Amino acid sequence: MLPRYSIASLFALGLMMALFHRVTAAGPLEARATLALGFLLLAALLGGDLAQRARLPRLTGYVLVGLAVGPAWLGLVRRDEVEALQFIEDAAVALIALAAGLEIKLAALREGRVALARAAGGAIVFPFLAITLVVLSVGRWFPLTVHQPVGDVVAVAAALGTLAAASSPAVVVAMINELDARGPLARTLLTVTVMKDVAVALLFTLVLMLLRVLTSAGALNLAVAAGALLGLTVAVAVGGLLGFALGRYLKLVRRDTALLLVAAAFLTAALGRLAHLDGILVALAAGFYLENFSTVESERLRHELQRGSLPVVVAFFAVTGAGLRVGVLQELWPWVLLLVGLRAVSLRVGLRWAGRDPRVAPALAREGWLGLLSQSGLGLGLAQVARRAFPEWGVSLEALVIAMIGVHEIVGPICFRLALARAGELTGGRADVERPGDLAGGTVVAARGGL
Repeated sequence: MLPRYSIASLFALGLMMALFHRVTAAGPLEARATLALGFLLLAALLGGDLAQRARLPRLTGYVLVGLAVGPAWLGLVRRDEVEALQFIEDAAVALIALAAGLEIKLAALREGRVALARAAGGAIVFPFLAITLVVLSVGRWFPLTVHQPVGDVVAVAAALGTLAAASSPAVVVAMINELDARGPLARTLLTVTVMKDVAVALLFTLVLMLLRVLTSAGALNLAVAAGALLGLTVAVAVGGLLGFALGRYLKLVRRDTALLLVAAAFLTAALGRLAHLDGILVALAAGFYLENFSTVESERLRHELQRGSLPVVVAFFAVTGAGLRVGVLQELWPWVLLLVGLRAVSLRVGLRWAGRDPRVAPALAREGWLGLLSQSGLGLGLAQVARRAFPEWGVSLEALVIAMIGVHEIVGPICFRLALARAGELTGGRADVERPGDLAGGTVVAARGGL
């Protein structure tokens, strides 16, 4: 039974925010956004406690509370306040992505390159083909393609299929920290997720360029596709430079590490806004450089990131939940559920296919699809690119993708926890526990500390 005091505290906090909401209605946006952020943090923490006591991941509680108090439902946090907090959300996800980059070890990638590539390939190709083919087959009735020529139907189907292949390193990192999961499946899922997102970003830009010969006049802005490809290259290069600069500074100055990491996160968020770069890719590249090419002690960075992970994770997922739009879900829920279910089934089939190779760990082939269901971060960024690339129906496509991502953000952490439980990696705080009998025969996982 959930403790009454937590529910009462959440209710009292909501009443206080409703009062402040009324009093500050005419106040400046910056002040209202600051108040909204404080309220979201407190409410999400209580929601996380309630979710944990209900045997759900705390992340699910953060997202659900953000959704409940946001403009989609109770409206205690206004839409303009959520938009003003996007910069904070970008900085928070940059820190999470930096932590993900620090976990990707070049030696482990080399050792398990075939198995990792097969797992990531199965988790990309099968969802892409399944959703593309199904949308093509129901194009006459699908809301986004019902009045479109054949070429544009193909474009919608291919774009949706590509976006469906993306996963969420942010959710994986946050769940690993929440569960203190350092077993082989958890580490491998993080590696596969990062590989998938980088590959999907490249695939999406290539798909946009190839679709130019099929779409009708004015349906596709090719300059956006070319700019997206250039932006990916620049983001990785900037991330490498950022990692180099952080490494040099940390080698010379061995204090104020946490402050430096926060400054780097805000710098990444600012670069994303001013230079239109993907902040997640910048942070991933910076973390990867620090782990594999810098002489700085990466364990020190991991410790600082993990020590301050709670407010970062709460801020990101609470603001993300508050920003979810459920209007499209209400209108198109049968189609959203069809695409979500199709994606889950195709991920399962893709990982089963990958498991035919003896180098792929049995636990990854059997349970890995559950850990790859989550979506956010890069998927949202690619949805925004799709909106600009398709002037005629990009807004509808973005709204549909965001509705799918919202569903995956809620169920994804639950499924990730289930995957680890089935693999025997929920160890109650004992990290780096391997199950040789379950994961034998694969080079997907390296020795202790590897991926």
